[in-house]
Amino acid sequence: MQILESDSQMKKLDRFYINGAWVLPVSGKPFAITNPATNRPVGEVMLGGSRDVDVAVTAAKTAFESFSKTSKEERIALLERLQDVFSDRLEEMAQAISVEMGAPITMSREVQAYCGIEHIRSFITALKEQPEREVLPNSDILIREPIGVCGLITPWNWPISQVAQKVLPAFATGATCVLKPSEYAPLSAALFAEFVHEAGYPAGVFNLVFGDGPGVGAAMSRHPDIAMMSFTGSTRAGILVSKDAADTVKRVTLELGGKSPNLVFADADLETRVAASVADCFYNTGQSCNAPTRMLVERSVYDRVLGIAKRAAEAQKVGDPMKPGDHIGPLFDQLQFDRVQAMIQIGIDEGARLLVGGLGKPEGLEQGCFVKPTIFADVTNTMRIAREEIFGPVLVIIPFDTEEDAIAIANDSNYGLAAYLQTNDAARAERVSDALRAGTITINGQSTNYGSPFGGYKQSGNGREGGVFGLEDYQELKVRRPIQIAS
Repeated sequence: MQILESDSQMKKLDRFYINGAWVLPVSGKPFAITNPATNRPVGEVMLGGSRDVDVAVTAAKTAFESFSKTSKEERIALLERLQDVFSDRLEEMAQAISVEMGAPITMSREVQAYCGIEHIRSFITALKEQPEREVLPNSDILIREPIGVCGLITPWNWPISQVAQKVLPAFATGATCVLKPSEYAPLSAALFAEFVHEAGYPAGVFNLVFGDGPGVGAAMSRHPDIAMMSFTGSTRAGILVSKDAADTVKRVTLELGGKSPNLVFADADLETRVAASVADCFYNTGQSCNAPTRMLVERSVYDRVLGIAKRAAEAQKVGDPMKPGDHIGPLFDQLQFDRVQAMIQIGIDEGARLLVGGLGKPEGLEQGCFVKPTIFADVTNTMRIAREEIFGPVLVIIPFDTEEDAIAIANDSNYGLAAYLQTNDAARAERVSDALRAGTITINGQSTNYGSPFGGYKQSGNGREGGVFGLEDYQELKVRRPIQIAS
């Protein structure tokens, strides 16, 4: 069923996908879908409530009885069909993401949307590799079984990546699910539901309810028939999910905020690595929880690095997300724009040196939620701009004197999602990466591959997404002795 129907180009999402069909909400309120490049509405989505969650959970619970008993081969075949559908309709997904959250269309095609296909491929590989039963060293039998009904809450900044990282392991393990995507990014989630339907998943295995955190997210977290919650978003909201889930003692996995350090040593290829690091910070308009937003620079090359970073930021293009190119787009909405502007003002008030960018919008882009790519120099790690997640194209640069000093500054954070390291000394790279308290380490731009575990230390969350490790959060472990029948 095609639900992305338009009336004078306006999208209307007034149904939820429950038990294999698009159904009217039990209760709902309209919420505007806004294009952040123009600040104009492009449609409307209905937000549900706790009664809609009850209907969806009932469907998922019923479907679990049979889907949990499907063979690995059957589940792999369904994933392969989903991959085919996704590939055939990739352009639709890319367009939806660009419209709803402002990702430039080239990036949307090549990464934001395309990553969904790669996630499917990596989970198929993981499922094939993971044994459902194995003999432990003590000769007991370990059996992996699907956990039950999963409640999944996803954000707007990487809408399909996060949907895929949560829904696919449920599909792979034989669990069923209820998805609440961000109310700010409903178009891509609705398309994904169409893909699931077209792939032939049984009714009730996947259910989609649009809503906000208080109305739908909290009802999912508290629901006694949901066995686990997987949430990606802010640390503040993740804490609320954990508290709401506590009374029913359900499993909770969280992928939360970050303030990732990027350690630049004097022996690095500075011209290449500093410019690339600035681009990495600004990528997705800085709206990535693992963005390298704290650049720590060895003092002997500090002034040189500032010059390279300034040139890179000044060369960063900002523009219309619907036009192809390597530019960055707007922030995703006016509220986020106001937050980023407030943090830039805080940086100025704290006495950091504004190296490039600052308050206001780039020239010629006054209509949408566009911001100036911004760099602060002479920052200390006690400043709010160095400690709080800004979630915009804002980089802070902090000098350090020794390797030990750099590690201490890097680890002096409530977060631990990712860390970056620039050095041409292999021994130092090994030594420093081992000392950094973060879930993912990127050395000289070499990032990890699809299928590796993604997640963080400290207030960046718990649990891991991706590959075999991503499957395990959706499984229960059963152990028994080998069966021996006395003759």
